[in-house]
Amino acid sequence: MAHAMASMAGLRGSSQAVLEGSLQLSGSTRLSISGGNRVGLARPGFSIRAQQGSAEADTSRRAVLGLVATALASGSFVQAVLAEARSIKVGGPPPPSGGLPGTLNSDEPRDLDLPLKDRFFLQPLTPAQAAARAKESAKEIVNVKSFIDKKAWPYVQNDLRLRAEYLRFDLNTVISAKSKEEKKSLKELTGKLFQTISNLDYAAKIKSTPEAEKYYAETVSTLNDVLAKLG
Repeated sequence: MAHAMASMAGLRGSSQAVLEGSLQLSGSTRLSISGGNRVGLARPGFSIRAQQGSAEADTSRRAVLGLVATALASGSFVQAVLAEARSIKVGGPPPPSGGLPGTLNSDEPRDLDLPLKDRFFLQPLTPAQAAARAKESAKEIVNVKSFIDKKAWPYVQNDLRLRAEYLRFDLNTVISAKSKEEKKSLKELTGKLFQTISNLDYAAKIKSTPEAEKYYAETVSTLNDVLAKLG
């Protein structure tokens, strides 16, 4: 028993000697011996409180220095901008760009309530100019007879629809400048004209040569009546 006690005491002294210097001993652990005696052993515990405090201080110091540097840079930039600020002279509006083909109404505001076909690609003309363009559109409609003879139905439809839109727009311009009595008769004629054009378009759609020839003749007859009213 005495020999065992001496061995444990030596172990305790050796452990304490090794742990001195860099470790702080905290708490205790008891080792039970078969004879009923207990030997206290040290439980090591690392302490880095001083080091943590130093790291936090360095982080705070760097954050403060970063904020100061950012503030100085921002102040310098603002001063440079203010030093270079110059007044800008604002003149009048640019000269109108209208006048060339396709740009007659490029400087006019668009009425978003109008249909798309009237809002953009159709140019507003005077009644005399509209009457002249209506006659050109009428000639193109008459010329679709060659496509009917060739049974080129897509070309018939394309030409009819393109020229009919211009013709409708120009006839409305001309009618708006007429007297009340003339407006009534012209509106009736134009209504009949576009109905026959629509029938001709449908005949081309179903690829019916007899129907196309029938409604082509009616279209040409009504078209001549309308042009006669235009003068």
